[in-house]
Amino acid sequence: MTGPGSAPSVRVGAIDCGTNSIRLLVADISPSGVLSDALRRMEVVRLGYGVDRTGRIDPVAMERTLVMAREYAGQCVELGVSAVRFVATSASRDASNAGEFVAGVAEAFAAFGVLPEVVSGDEEAGLSFRGATGDVAGAGVAGPYLVVDLGGGSTEFVRGSRSVEAARSVDIGCVRMTERHLVSDPPTVDEVAAATRDIDAAIDLAVETVGFCDVRALVGLAGSVTTVTAHAIGLTAYDPSRIHLAGTPARRMRAAARELLAMTRAERAGLGFMHPGRVDVIGAGGLVWDRVIDRVQRETGLGDELVVVTSEHDILDGIALGVADDLSQALSHRLSQGDRG
Repeated sequence: MTGPGSAPSVRVGAIDCGTNSIRLLVADISPSGVLSDALRRMEVVRLGYGVDRTGRIDPVAMERTLVMAREYAGQCVELGVSAVRFVATSASRDASNAGEFVAGVAEAFAAFGVLPEVVSGDEEAGLSFRGATGDVAGAGVAGPYLVVDLGGGSTEFVRGSRSVEAARSVDIGCVRMTERHLVSDPPTVDEVAAATRDIDAAIDLAVETVGFCDVRALVGLAGSVTTVTAHAIGLTAYDPSRIHLAGTPARRMRAAARELLAMTRAERAGLGFMHPGRVDVIGAGGLVWDRVIDRVQRETGLGDELVVVTSEHDILDGIALGVADDLSQALSHRLSQGDRG
C-alpha cells in the first residue's frame, strides 16, 4: 500500500534450501528497505540426508525437495512476485548427482529464469547478518553482534555492528553431527563427547577468524536455535511472535539445549512446539548451540550476564532485501539509459 506520489513497494520471492529444510519468503519491500511478509513457509525435506556419507543426494529426499520447489514457484506466480532468488546448500553443487537437482529447480522456476545458487561463505554471512540484525538493532540491542546461523550441515559465525566485520563458516550442523555421532536414542555419553570434540574444534576455527572478545550481543538464527528458545521460554506451541527478539539468559538457554539433547526421540516428539522434521536432529542442534554460548560467555567475560537474542529473521530476509536491491538498481539503470536517449 502506498500513498499518492509515493514510490511503490516491490514484491519479491526468496528461497533458502538448506541441508534440513526449504523455506519461502514472499515479501513486500518499501523504497526505504522495510520488509513486510506476504507469505513465509518452511518444510523439512532433508535434502542433505546421507550426503556426508555417500556423496550423493538421496533420490527420495531430492524428489521431496523438488515437490516443494514446484509448490513454492506456483505461489510466487499466484502472488505476483517480480523476481525470485533461490539460494541452496552446497550439496546442490558438490553431490555427484547435483545436476538432476539443478535441472528440477530450473524447470520449477522457469517463469522466473531461476537456478539454485550456492553463495560464497562471505556472501552467506552478509545475507544472514543483514536479515538478522535489522530488527535487533531496532529493538535497542546494542552491538557489536555475533550472529550465529546454525544450519543442518554448517554454522556461520558473523561479527559486526552496522555491517559485517568478520565471518567464518564451519562444518558443524544439526544433521551433520547427528549422522556422524549421535546415533543412539538418547545419545550415549561417548557419542556426546565425540560430537563435543568436533564442535569445539570448529568453534576454535571461528574464534581465530572472527574474534568473540568484544561481542556484546549473541544473536541466534535458524530452526535449531528457535526450537531451543521455544523450550527455554516455556512455549507449549510454536509461536514465532514470542520467539522473535526473545532475550533469554544464557544459563536458561544452555539448560534448555541440554534437556533436549538428553531426551528420547519420543519425548521430543511429544513437545507441542516441536516440528516433526526436527525431532531426530534437535539434540545435535542443541549441543552445538550450548557449546557456542559457553564459548561466547568465556571469550567475552560476560558469563551469566550474557543475554542471548533469538531472531526469526535470517538469511531468508537478507536474500529478499538483496533481490529488491537488484530490482531497484536495474530500474535506475534503465531510467538513466532512457535519459541519455
